[in-house]
Amino acid sequence: MTQPAIARQAVNTMLLGVSLAHLLNDAMQSIVPAAFPIFQKSMQLSYTQIGWVAFTLNLTASVLQPFIGSYTDRRPLPFLLPLGMVFTLLGMIGLAFSPGLGMLIVSAAFIGVGSSVLHPESSRVAHLAAGSGKGLAQSIFQVGGNTGQALAPLLVAYVISPQGQFGFLWFTLLAVVGIVVQRYVSKWYGNQVLLRTRQDQRFTGDGGDARHRNKGFVAFVLGTLIMLLFSKFVYLASMTGFYSFYYMERYHLPMENAQVSLFALQFSGMVGTLLGGPLADRFGRKQIIWFSILGTAPFSLWLPYVGPAASVVLCLAIGAILMSGFSVIIVYAQEMLPGKVGTIAGLFFGLSFGMGGLGSVVLGWLIDQTDVFFVIQLCAYLPLLGMLALLLPKDSKVMGQ
Repeated sequence: MTQPAIARQAVNTMLLGVSLAHLLNDAMQSIVPAAFPIFQKSMQLSYTQIGWVAFTLNLTASVLQPFIGSYTDRRPLPFLLPLGMVFTLLGMIGLAFSPGLGMLIVSAAFIGVGSSVLHPESSRVAHLAAGSGKGLAQSIFQVGGNTGQALAPLLVAYVISPQGQFGFLWFTLLAVVGIVVQRYVSKWYGNQVLLRTRQDQRFTGDGGDARHRNKGFVAFVLGTLIMLLFSKFVYLASMTGFYSFYYMERYHLPMENAQVSLFALQFSGMVGTLLGGPLADRFGRKQIIWFSILGTAPFSLWLPYVGPAASVVLCLAIGAILMSGFSVIIVYAQEMLPGKVGTIAGLFFGLSFGMGGLGSVVLGWLIDQTDVFFVIQLCAYLPLLGMLALLLPKDSKVMGQ
């Protein structure tokens, strides 16, 4: 095997490594909202209290990620990769032994910290390994997270539900595997930092390749992308956090049945994420971004009024379309601000968690004031905000061509 082929194989291995770590991280993170019915029953929690758990989980990630991303643009920290998994391990142990709401919130905070550490640096590794296919590389990294999210409802239904809270101890094994994988990736990453610091200022985040941008232009584009993230992640918060309650009350079926629809949503999201990046590389970032949000609307509006079997089919469509755009949004923003790979990844991952967490609190409160039927039907309109994506500039303008 030639030297370039060996180098390419090593790069592909690292890309698969960060994708696997993303899978493990998001599987553990996503079982928390998927297990809300279990916590509600065992601890007699209100919907508002459940919302606060979700808020804590997401707030810790949303606050820390932009700072970590910005700092590591200037000074990459490979050791953060395994360290993040250590925090997640502590969170899993805490969930297993939480006696009440307070410990539950602390455990959720540990898991949120773990995610905040993983995403900016792992996204940087994916960017480093991308070559010319930045959309594909980001999709491979992101599809690991979507796969973990897809597995979470089934893990809750078939691991945690039969055993209760102590079932979370099984997921400490996933955290240990994640620590090993991230330690392996961090060694390669550290070597690349030493090799590239002087050669490639874009990688270290010194901004040597950053183009002069009109601040108003940047603010408009980022503001539009943030509104699109709002529509996507608040809608997902309504689904992952509260659709199970809606499903059980509407169809009078057990939680395990509801988890099948959520699994369909997340599984198809995995497929959509994998396809979104390469499609954007071929057809353009803007086209995939607006389609991924606005194209979800017909199915989300229909979902609250169909039967159990049809809900699975619609969740498949929603997941595939809605989740195809997130990795594309990140690459679109990174191309607008080259040299700010970690900052953009931290900002957008952080916003996604923050919006989801804040949305969970507001939605939980709103359900307590009204009912779960009203909230699920209301949130079905959120993908219509995808029309804002039509205002985004063309890819060529974003890349300064």
